[in-house]
Amino acid sequence: MSDQEPAPRRRQPVPPGSFRIGSVAGSDVLVSSSWFLIAGLIAILMAPRVEEIQPGLGGWKYVVGVIFAIVLYLAVLLHEASHAIVARRQGFEVHSITLHFLGGVTAIEGEARTPREEFLIAVVGPLTSLAVGAAALALWFVTPDGVLRLTVEGLAGANILIGLLNLVPGLPLDGGRVLKAAVWRITGRSTTGTAAAGWGGRVAAVAVLAWPFLQAAMLGTQPTIIDVILSAIIAAFLWSGASDAIANARIRGRVAAIHARDLARRTLAVPDDLPLAEAVRRAQEAGAGSIVTVTSDGRPIGVVNEAAVHATPRDRQPWVAVSTVARTLAPGLRLPVAITGSELVEAIRRTPASEYLLVDEHGGVFGVLATSDVEKAVRSAG
Repeated sequence: MSDQEPAPRRRQPVPPGSFRIGSVAGSDVLVSSSWFLIAGLIAILMAPRVEEIQPGLGGWKYVVGVIFAIVLYLAVLLHEASHAIVARRQGFEVHSITLHFLGGVTAIEGEARTPREEFLIAVVGPLTSLAVGAAALALWFVTPDGVLRLTVEGLAGANILIGLLNLVPGLPLDGGRVLKAAVWRITGRSTTGTAAAGWGGRVAAVAVLAWPFLQAAMLGTQPTIIDVILSAIIAAFLWSGASDAIANARIRGRVAAIHARDLARRTLAVPDDLPLAEAVRRAQEAGAGSIVTVTSDGRPIGVVNEAAVHATPRDRQPWVAVSTVARTLAPGLRLPVAITGSELVEAIRRTPASEYLLVDEHGGVFGVLATSDVEKAVRSAG
C-alpha cells in the first residue's frame, strides 16, 4: 500500500441542488436536496411504529423519524468516508462525499491502477457498514425498550442490509468493483472486469425490479405500492449505472488500442527565427505533417500550432518568425513515443494542447502527435 500523499486538494464548486455541511477525511461533505425527500419518507413510514412503541407523542413521532434518518445517513457517511480514506492512502485525490436519495457517492479523481487498489477502495465500504451494523446489533441487547431501542434496531438492520446489498457483484455497487478487481486480476484487462461487473449490475437491476412480484410467492406477503415504486427507482439507478459502466468499458477498450507511435506525424525541425512562409514551404517539400522549432544546437523548443498557421494570412507569413505560432515545449508537451491507451488519454487531459512532441527512449525527436489524430483513432476504433 502506498503512503504517497496526493497534491493539495482543489475545492470543487458545489453542484446545483446540493450544499456543503463540512468535511470528513479531507473531503467536502455535500447533501443533495433529494435527501429531504427520503428523510420525510422515513419519518412517515416510521410514525406508526413509533406510536406503537411510545404512544401519545403526537406530531413528535415524525421528529423521531427525521432523527432516525439523520442517524442512518451518518452511518452512510461513515461508509463513504472509508472509501475516501483508503483512496487517499492509495494516492488519489478525493473531491467530495455526497449524500443523496439513494445513499451516497464518493468523488475520487482517476481510476485504480491495479486490481489491488480497486479491491481495497471498494470493499472497505461494505465492511464498514457491516461493522456498524454488528456494533448496533450488540448494543440492541443492552438498550432499554422504547424509541431509543427502535432507533438502534433500525440502525443495525439498515447497516447490515446496506453492507450485504453493496456486496452484490454488479456495478455501480461496491460489490461490482470487487468483481471487476477479480476479473481484472484473472484476465489482466480492467475493461473486461468493468464489462463483467456492468452485466452483473444489469442482472441485479432486473432482480430488484422483479422482487415485489416474487415476495408474495416466497414470503407470503403482498407488496405495497411503495414497495413497487422504490424497487423501480432502485432498479433504474442500477440499470443506468451498469449501462454507463459497460459503455465506458467499450470506450476504454478502443482507447487501449491507441498507440502514439502509430499516430506520429513526420516532423520537420527548423530554426525558431525562420520566416513562417519558408518553414511551411520546407514542410510541404519534405512531406512533413508537423513542424518543430529548434535552437542553433538542434534542441527542440516548440511545436508549431497547425491552427495558428492556418489563421495567419499568407501575405504576412514571410514577415513573421515561425516561433510566433509555436507553443513552447513545457514538460507536459513532451511524451514518450511508447505511450499508449489510457496513459495517453490521461496525459492529454492533464496538459491540454493540440500538438505534442513525441520523443524516443534517448530523448530524440520521433515526431509530433496531434490531438485531433487521437480523437479520429478512437472514433474509428469503434
